[in-house]
Amino acid sequence: MINVAGSAANGRLRHCFPDRDLRATLRPLRYHARPPSRPVRSLIVPDLQDDSTPAVASGEPSRQLTLNGSEVQLLGTAHVSRASVEQVQALLAPGPAGAGFDAVAVELCESRFEALSDPDRLHRLDLFTVIREQRVYVVAANLALAAYQQRLADQFGIEPGAEQRAAIQLAREQGLPVLLVDRDIGVTLKRAAANLGWWKRLNLFSGLLAGLLSRDEVTEEEIERLKQGDVLETTFAEFAQDRRELYVPLISERDRFMAARLRQELKGHGYRRVLAVLGAGHLAGVADHMQDPAAPDPAETIAALEQVPTPSGFWRVFPWLVVAVILGVFAYGFTRSPELGWNLVWDWVLINGALAALGAAIAFAHPLTVLLSFFAAPLTSLNPTIGAGMVAGAAELALRRPSVGDFAALRDDVTTLRGWWRNRVSHVLTVFILVSLGSAVGTYVAGFRIVGRVIGAE
Repeated sequence: MINVAGSAANGRLRHCFPDRDLRATLRPLRYHARPPSRPVRSLIVPDLQDDSTPAVASGEPSRQLTLNGSEVQLLGTAHVSRASVEQVQALLAPGPAGAGFDAVAVELCESRFEALSDPDRLHRLDLFTVIREQRVYVVAANLALAAYQQRLADQFGIEPGAEQRAAIQLAREQGLPVLLVDRDIGVTLKRAAANLGWWKRLNLFSGLLAGLLSRDEVTEEEIERLKQGDVLETTFAEFAQDRRELYVPLISERDRFMAARLRQELKGHGYRRVLAVLGAGHLAGVADHMQDPAAPDPAETIAALEQVPTPSGFWRVFPWLVVAVILGVFAYGFTRSPELGWNLVWDWVLINGALAALGAAIAFAHPLTVLLSFFAAPLTSLNPTIGAGMVAGAAELALRRPSVGDFAALRDDVTTLRGWWRNRVSHVLTVFILVSLGSAVGTYVAGFRIVGRVIGAE
């Protein structure tokens, strides 16, 4: 049984994408999460040494560090390289051939680790919870990542991150602790989105959705980025207008986070020799942060980098300001004349409802869902706590409940346009997104329409 030290508190295991190749090699694993509130004293490293070596016969980059008597070998790997898998296998080989490590750290968070160890987990996805908690966009982004990885697997015959799976499997066979040192992917995606303006965020998300359906081969440039960098950064940079905007949350912050997690594990458990299997793009950054004698307390660094940015006060209040303006226009219209007031109401209902229903129709929703979208949108647009997409998604889920086969085939189905519409899981997500978009557009179109009517009546 593997003892796995996690990188976030319990209850964060979500937003996963399954990997079926581990079904035969990994069994469900027991793990204990890092206590999020337990204080960890600053780690002083007076005897820090850094031996930068090619270190590996296959040419994979490696850095060997010594921190207060504990040795850490940072192995930089290419996520689509068989040589990286072979090097991990050589270093963790049992017996005299191995390097004698007593713990293995991998570039995974708890949710991504669970996706590897429990490939059937997506089958148990609770769509009602996803819709209610408005996590549809995060799930869609994860599906985009899974689709991109599937394209790589189909083109090159190797799954991205195979070296991480090899490290986990070999650690399991030898009973070594597996240290999950990466930040939760949900936090990383939210911090990446917060680093973009709303227009660039929309462009990025639309590009990700287009990537779900792409059958184009991965370019040489992307492969080189994967060999030298990080699978998350390469995936999302494909659709970003400026890669520098994604560098901080996807690379720089994770370098700091993983360095802090490694220092925390060394201090807390006193491991003698640790192998850390990281993407080559993280090697220099993690090593530099681990070597910094002025680095802050690891617990402080981890807590700061796990915070999810909250919207500014203006954007929290803005939806309610829109509602207040719309209701004020209605009230003013009725004070002028009942006829004008009812005309404003009908404009609001017809425009908002029609665009939401159009979104449902484009998604090929059930006729009852289309009808419900029409009536729900004018009401939900006046209540920022609930959206028309939530109502339509829940209705579609109740009318066309996905089967076990839909969940099982989800990863393959979303790589084609036909499968995207056929699979009832992805179909529900599509209904949610398009009805939400239709209602949002309808709110502003109808809002300008009724304001224009009032001005014209003056």
